[in-house]
This record gives sequence, structure tokens and C-alpha cells, in this order.
Amino acid sequence: MVYKNAHVVSVRRAFLSIILYSFVVISCKQKDKPYTDWSVYRGDEGSRAYSALDQINKDNIHELEVAWTYHTGDGREGNFTAIQCNPILANDMMYITSPQLKLIALEPASGQEIWKFDPFSGRNSAGVNRGVVYWADGDDKRIFFSAGPYLYALNADDGSFKTDFGDGGKIDLREGLGRDPEKQEVDASSPGIIYKDLLIQGSSLGEGYEAAPGFIRAYNVRTGKMEWIFHTIPQPGEFGYDTWEKDNYLYTGGANAWAGMCLDKERGTVFIPTGSPGFDFYGGNRKGDNLFGNCLLALDAATGKRKWHQQLVHHDLWDYDLPAPPTLVTINKDGKKIEAVAQITKMGMVFIFDRDSGEPVFPIEERPVPLSDLLGEASSTTQPFPVKPAPFSRQHFTDDSIINISDSSYRFVKEKVKNALKGGIYMPHSVQGTVQFPGTRGGGEWGGASFDPGTGILYVNANEVPMLISMRKISANDKRISFGERVFAINNCAECHGADRSGNGIFPALQQLSKKYNEVQLADLIKTGRGQMPAFPNLSDTERDALVNFLLDKKEDPEAASAGQDTMGVRYAHSGWTVLTDQDGYPGVKPPWGTLNAIDLNKGEILWKVALGEYPELIKRGLPATGTPNLGGPVTTAGGLVFIAATKDEKFRAFDKMTGQLLWEYKLPFGGFATPGSYLIDGKQYIVIAAGGGSRVGSPSGDAYVAFRLKDK
Repeated sequence: MVYKNAHVVSVRRAFLSIILYSFVVISCKQKDKPYTDWSVYRGDEGSRAYSALDQINKDNIHELEVAWTYHTGDGREGNFTAIQCNPILANDMMYITSPQLKLIALEPASGQEIWKFDPFSGRNSAGVNRGVVYWADGDDKRIFFSAGPYLYALNADDGSFKTDFGDGGKIDLREGLGRDPEKQEVDASSPGIIYKDLLIQGSSLGEGYEAAPGFIRAYNVRTGKMEWIFHTIPQPGEFGYDTWEKDNYLYTGGANAWAGMCLDKERGTVFIPTGSPGFDFYGGNRKGDNLFGNCLLALDAATGKRKWHQQLVHHDLWDYDLPAPPTLVTINKDGKKIEAVAQITKMGMVFIFDRDSGEPVFPIEERPVPLSDLLGEASSTTQPFPVKPAPFSRQHFTDDSIINISDSSYRFVKEKVKNALKGGIYMPHSVQGTVQFPGTRGGGEWGGASFDPGTGILYVNANEVPMLISMRKISANDKRISFGERVFAINNCAECHGADRSGNGIFPALQQLSKKYNEVQLADLIKTGRGQMPAFPNLSDTERDALVNFLLDKKEDPEAASAGQDTMGVRYAHSGWTVLTDQDGYPGVKPPWGTLNAIDLNKGEILWKVALGEYPELIKRGLPATGTPNLGGPVTTAGGLVFIAATKDEKFRAFDKMTGQLLWEYKLPFGGFATPGSYLIDGKQYIVIAAGGGSRVGSPSGDAYVAFRLKDK
């Protein structure tokens, strides 16, 4: 559905062309310089999240004020929707997405809505969107945008379908994977990237045993035809096939490129990070190192052929996906200029590789790690660790690490973890429980890093929040639990909502659902998903009925249960993405719980580290800033600033990029769990941030975009 107000733009353009000529000339001159527009997700194809604009700088940052605020109008109550979108500026418009995945074009100087496209037309929306892609050839201007299983091509001028693309303006991302499309959960949370006339696209998938395969594909931007495909789970005869058990490619999923990518146009190389194979936390059914899971891939952008790869986690059992787009960097190491690519990780590490050869810029060591004792598991004996740079988050948890903001907090957490395994980042998950630190939210996350090409400094925010996860063996002949509970346990439901369905503060409780849903309504919700809850099309009718009965606390049909049990062998599930907290909900480790870090890539050294975010009630108690859990990323500017929101306290901040000193902050209407952008309009520099709240930090959901500029003088 499209709502148009395009005539407003045409009138304004004519007006500006007459009376604002001088400002337009200034803007054009600026846009000819590198890093001064924001027409690509995260600023440029190199994913540097850097702006060369310096009108807003350290000397005048105190004069920054709100220029406009736009409300999308479709945030949901609670914390069940989010905006993770990094806006782009192209075609004299700003393109954004809403909590319920509408695509919206705004006038960038005023925030006035021009047009809106609703891919769901009133139906339940599911998933998140982090950005869109712009492509133009003369008068043919297109926005590529993902929602649900579809990739849309829309007219960038008015939001109408480009009907020559795919099936009337869209393609189905579930097709072309070699499996039944109707049984696959596939979407694309992060935008792809353009190389010539190709749109190179990754995908988001379920993370359970029946997940779809995460193959990377390139589509013709005009026709939607798939031009190449890279099998991240190798098929017979392909490189890496021997790193899996025979025929894993037929049924194993994951190893997907959900986080985004970056492009070196001159080399014709696209750099793509991949996630873990499914199931995230148990690999007894996928023995081996599992290429190309958890890899940084360098592919020929024109053909999809592998140039090189580096696997950063072998046989992942911790959900240690490569969480963010890699970043093109140029550094000076020992007097030698090196064009490289840097990849941050959830474990708080930065790996840096030569763009041509894939060789590490700093040494990487394969170090022994503890082995899993789960039945049927065959974990890797070693894992790679970069010698430099040093980790930007802590990587070891012991009793000495336990939260110390009060005696009661310490005692509460110590009791929680008294029987759990503790140690480093590769401590295996166990039946008795394991403290995973940092947890599956990082270290680094999808907000990614920002790189200043003038200094060689990389900026990255980090979470330092432990998780307490325990494993549970699920087998068909276990009479202690129902078939519906087995389905609940092994299909990601328990991972979010807890094995006892009690929720965890971020994900809602699923107890007493019969007061809210009947069988038909709940079955439909499971099929379609809603908000940040994915759909589960992989479930058979028998499995779905059993799950509905379990969730509604109804008696199980013995015949259906017996039929379903015959299809399920021995598997492991886990207790959920359970954050280890004290009795008041604070992370169960000594502060800081969130940081912003500056890393000198020339030397491979951390330049500075500061706490990111605060809890006002703890400040009142006399504690220094502790940092908070955070999602979203930084942007660095030539004005000497690092801008970042991301924190649970809902503030937008600017730091001195050389010292880490806090120079400015503003309380947003909702949490800014996204990466900001910077742009120049009519000779004025703007900073814009999505303030959509929600996400997995636990603050209320919202629907705002807020743009800032200097006060008029």
C-alpha cells in the first residue's frame, strides 16, 4: 500500500533552486568529497560508519538541538517492536523503515512524510529491518527493501512497485535454496549491497535443528533473476564439504549472512560474515569444523566464487555468529600501508586481514579450549585467538567476577552460579549450567564498528553481560514430558521464553495463554509470527497442534503424540537466552556492563575505553557510571566526535573521538537502538537516529526518528 505526497517535494525543489543556489553549490562541493553523503547502509560500501562532515564539531556540539522528529505511528505497546534502521539519503529523500516494517520516504530537512509503503497491508508484521538499498540508472531509481520472506523493488520516487522485477515487484527469498519454500523461515534483517547491476543479499533464518540453509545470493537489479549462489553449507564436490558429516547439506541449516556485508569496488570483492550452523548450541548432528559457518568470506562480487575465507569459530556451540558487517580499513603497520578488512566478534575480538590474500595482519593463534561432555557432541579442540588487538571486552568469568554493587547482589548471584561451569569464552554448555561471558549479545553486536580513515582508529561499543545457560536432553522415549513440550523445547520457543514459559523480562511469559488465545488464533500466530517473534513454517500440522495444546495447557491427543514421537530422535535443547542478573535485574558481573572503545589499528592497541550508559538510581547511590546493555552502533565524524545512542537509559551521546570525554547528551523519546547517520542539506549538517525502543534491551517500544542540527544564528 502506498500513500503519496510527492507534490510537496517537487514544489520545494523548484523553490530551493531559485533562492538557495549558494547553499546547493556548497552541498554539491561537499558531496564530491569522500564520506560526505549517506546513500548506503552505514555510510558507504566499506561499512565504515564515518562522516567527513565537520560543521558539527567539538567546539560547537553544545549548540546541537532537535531539528525535527517524525513518528511512524505504528509502534506496539510494551517492548515488542523496535526500529533498528540506519536511514539512507538518496534521490533528495530520506528512506526509513518503521516498527511494523513499513517503508517511508521523508523530506530530510523537515522530516515531512512524502510516501509510505506497507508490505503487510494490515496483517501481522514480523521481524526487524536495519536498512534499505538504493540503485539508479538514469530515470530508473529503485529502493530494495525486505519484509517477511520477500525482497521488494520499489520506485524510489513514489513507492510503487517496479513490476519488471521478479513477480510483479518482489521475489521470495525462500525459493532457490533446494528445499520446500513453504517449510522455510527466511527473511533479511540487514540490507544487501550493490555491485554494478547485482544486488548481493544475505538472509535471516531460524536457529533450530530445522533451520533453512543460509546461502548467499546475487540478483539482477532489473529483473530479479538470481545470477549466482554461494553454498555456505557445501554440497558434494565443493570446497569445505569434508568439514561436515556426509549429507549434512540436505537437512542442516544456518551458516547465514544475516549481519550485512561490505564491498571493495576496485577489487570487485564482497566481504561477508556468516553465522553459526543450526542448532546453535548442540552440534552432535553436524560433526566437523562446519565451513562456512562463522566465517569471514571474500567472494568475487561478479561471480560469487570464493577468493579466500577465514573461520573465526570452529564448530560453533555458543551462538557466536559474526554479528556485524566487516569494515574496510587502511592502516599503517610498522611504516607499511596495508589495505585490510576488520571483523568484530561477539567474543570482543577484532580480526584483521589483508584484503587481497586473506592473511592476518596480526598473528592468530589456535589455542586449546575445553571439550563438551554432551552425548554425541564432538567439539573443536582449538579455537583462533588474535594476538592483537587485545579484546575489547572481558572474556573470563570466575567467582571474583561476580557483581559487587552490594553484598546482597553478590550473595544472590554466587548462589545462582555455584554449580555452573565457569571460565573463558569457549567454556562448553552443560546439563548443570554454564556461565557464558560475554553472552550471545556480545561483546560486539550488529551495530558494528566505526572506522576513522584519517587516524586508523576503530570505534566499537560492547556489552559485558553474562548469561546462564543449561542444556537438556530431549528424546522420543522420555515419558516425563509431552510431545508438545518437546516441540516447544527444540524449536527456539524455550530459548526466548524459558523452559518453564515464564519469560525473562525481554521476552513475554507464555503462561495462561488460554485467557488470550483460542486454538485457531494461537495456531495462526505460530504460522505467521508477529513483531520480533518469527514464524514457524517448518512445523508439521501434528507438531503445531501438539504445541498449541501444550501452550494452552490442554490434554494431549495420545495418537497424535505417538505419531509425532516416532519422528524425533535424541536432541539437546537449552534453557533459554537467560541473562545472569542479581535480584534487582542488574547484570551479574562487576561493572562496566557496557563500554565504548577506541582501538588504534595501526598498533593493535586499545586507545581508550569508557562506560557507555548509566542507571540513574545507581548514580544516586554514589556509584560511578556502570554502563548498560546496548544495541546499535557508533558513527565517527571529521568534527572530532563519536555519536552513539544504543543504551538502555535512552540517551544519545557525543564523545571526543581522541580522548573518550563525554561532550554532549540528549534524552531521546525512546531508546535509540540503531546506528545514527550524518548528512548535509541546504548547507547544514544533520545527525539522525531512530528512537524505536524495544529491541532486546528491555525498554518501552516507540516509533520516532529524531534529527539534530546546530542552532540557527
